[in-house]
Amino acid sequence: MAELAEEAGITVRTLRFYRERKLIPPPRREGRIAWYNEHHLARLRTIGALLERGHTLGGIADLLSAFEAGRDVGELLGLQGDLQSPLLPPWSEETPVRLTPEQLVDHFSRDITPENLSTSFDIGYLAIDGDEFVHISRRLLDASAELVNSGIPLAAVLEAGRRVRAHADALADLFTTLIRTHLLADVLDHAAPGPGTAQDLDRIARTIEGLRPLSKGVVEAELSMAMDRRIRAELEGRLRRKGQDGEDR
Repeated sequence: MAELAEEAGITVRTLRFYRERKLIPPPRREGRIAWYNEHHLARLRTIGALLERGHTLGGIADLLSAFEAGRDVGELLGLQGDLQSPLLPPWSEETPVRLTPEQLVDHFSRDITPENLSTSFDIGYLAIDGDEFVHISRRLLDASAELVNSGIPLAAVLEAGRRVRAHADALADLFTTLIRTHLLADVLDHAAPGPGTAQDLDRIARTIEGLRPLSKGVVEAELSMAMDRRIRAELEGRLRRKGQDGEDR
């Protein structure tokens, strides 16, 4: 218990209190010896991250109980929007990933800290479900792990992810405005009067679905060209500075 508390950065008294509140599962016992493992450490770090987000211990206990009862993770942590429509399939094609604490550590090693966990919860990358974590996207998980393995701190990757999320939201607003103003308005103008019919709804669904590859293609093309411009400018700047240094010598 003392070793676990030290590793988690809390006191033994706090750890005992968490055990009494059933915030962590009981240890494996061999006689009078209690063995704790990475599952317990990950749970403690998760509790610390939730506390940093402003959750109370009572709220955390309710949250964990709800997870273990099988309630939807996105619903519990507010990862789903309030305007989910049953008429359309999700616009994204992302696949959530379930991870044990050990698997999460395998991906990010010592960068799994309460601060980074808290940031991951805030962005919406991570949720917890029982004794497992749920990452919102396989592609984002793999990309983040690759960046960390290349030497970029996880904190910097998460901050970049937060900024990318803000830009992505702005792009989504732009495309939504185009769709609403120039496409849905026309579809609705030609719809039958009165409540929407099944044919009207089908037309709207097919109109929006047809824009999926177009919007992705535009963003991918613009990002690729922007990267070309930035990399070219960076290389030219370095060569220019190197040439100036040679002239000075």
